Amino acid sequence: MEATGQVSRSGDCTLVIMAKAPRPGRVKTRLAECLPGPAIIALYRCLFDDTMALARSLSKVEIAIMCPKSDVNELRQMTGDAISVVAQKNEGLAAGLTSVFAHFAASARKRVIAFNSDSPHLPRTVLETAFETLAAHDLVVGPTNDGGYYLVGAKASHPALFSNDGMGTTTALERLLMQARTLELSVGFADPFYDVDIADDLARLAVELRLAPAKAPRTAEWLKQWEFQAAQSRTGTKL
Repeated sequence: MEATGQVSRSGDCTLVIMAKAPRPGRVKTRLAECLPGPAIIALYRCLFDDTMALARSLSKVEIAIMCPKSDVNELRQMTGDAISVVAQKNEGLAAGLTSVFAHFAASARKRVIAFNSDSPHLPRTVLETAFETLAAHDLVVGPTNDGGYYLVGAKASHPALFSNDGMGTTTALERLLMQARTLELSVGFADPFYDVDIADDLARLAVELRLAPAKAPRTAEWLKQWEFQAAQSRTGTKL
């Protein structure tokens, strides 16, 4: 990849994937309305694998994983020794995000972005630009269409930033920005995007990957097979 912007020149950037081990009832729980448990686990594995491939495509960016303590060994087996897998302190996503910056943002020169594990279809340029935006701001945030955010980055640890988190609600982004204002932190924004939380998100992703499967090839193949099986089920066709 050609050197582009601040990311490739400095090498001071860390992308931390917020992940969980793929276990029933713990990942993509809101997809239970449209997928059975085993299918959710298989889909999450594909999303995670494609997200890691996206992360690895970035030039001169350190990659790490933050996860619950109980998931460390399984995620290490999934990713290999080259990726640092770190156990968060305390439970929940807010605690995980607080742990990311407490652990990785050791100095003001370090740009750290926490990124979700289910947006492998995000253009790589969005992540590159987010690191560049962070160079000029205290925080960078990538909003989602449902009122949340798919990434948040900082150059220092701000323990109070996620204290009023509202994770998983339509006010998560609003609450984060309110805390940023209280802490007098400047905020830059990445492009709005969508992650895969509910059935409508999955349908949107399926359409997108039918047109451009190379964006997330493992997920695209899984969706293709799932749609084929669903079509067979509707028509009563058997192999």
